[in-house]
Amino acid sequence: MLDQAFEQVYTKFKLHFYQKIFNRFEDREATLTTVESFCMEVIMALREPTITEFSHMMNLSTPNAAYKINSLVKKGYVERIRSDTDKREYHLRPTQKYIDYYNISYSYLRLVMDRAKQRFAPDDLRKLEEMLRIVSDELMPEIPLPKPED
Repeated sequence: MLDQAFEQVYTKFKLHFYQKIFNRFEDREATLTTVESFCMEVIMALREPTITEFSHMMNLSTPNAAYKINSLVKKGYVERIRSDTDKREYHLRPTQKYIDYYNISYSYLRLVMDRAKQRFAPDDLRKLEEMLRIVSDELMPEIPLPKPED
């Protein structure tokens, strides 16, 4: 039962995102391909990764990753930022154009979280947060992410 409940929540978040993205296709606002959308999701999740970090997470060769990044740069969704520590290295930073696009799905997440804060007692919310952190940190070690900024 727990797996079904979790799957339902996850599926509803995905479907809401897809609805909003397809609305943009009808309005001809969307310019990202499906693969580019996935690439941008990874860049956002990794918080300004290097091209090497991006290619490792996506299981792509560095040249293939660079090709995908170049397309995103040309479309204005990502910029390369030279590393302060190693001038040969660049970090990938989403542009405001992508942040606006990205907020389509995360505005819904914020809405659901606001509803949860109204519906559940503070102790229940703390326990839920604790459980989700354990799931993320301990039960999903295959996907390392930078720690969230508070």
